[in-house]
Amino acid sequence: MFDKFGEFDSWEEINKAAEGQKAEGDEAALKELAKENGIDLEDAEDYFDGAIPELCTPMTAALGKLEIEKKDLKPKDIMEDWLNYIQQLCATDPEICRNVRKKGKSLKGCIGALLKWSFANMQPIDNDIKKAAGITQNVKLGIPGIRTAHQIIKDYYGRA
Repeated sequence: MFDKFGEFDSWEEINKAAEGQKAEGDEAALKELAKENGIDLEDAEDYFDGAIPELCTPMTAALGKLEIEKKDLKPKDIMEDWLNYIQQLCATDPEICRNVRKKGKSLKGCIGALLKWSFANMQPIDNDIKKAAGITQNVKLGIPGIRTAHQIIKDYYGRA
């Protein structure tokens, strides 16, 4: 995922690396840095041209990392919903943005925390519901609602 430049621990580290590429006049490397971190190439061009003061903000760095991790994970259905919950929290909570970017924190790790909760909180399904679904086996289900999912995400990324 972060093959050329490595995984950055913060938006500040990304901006420092971008500053070095800009100082060297290496627009191609700057664009590669942006691409590897999920940052819009237009932002890289604007930064290189001096139209914006920094390559990324805490939010664009966090959302960029999630985008790169999404390409690797290829989430579907509920996992994609969980990713959307993380993105929503990034849009409203600067601390979550900073913590999403931290080394050692990952989309897979967060989804793992949500899945762990899901298995620990499975409840039997009512017989009438099983009948309506045409299911005769014993079935349990444990998927967190949005409030619980938000709390699990905050706990995983280090914000209570």
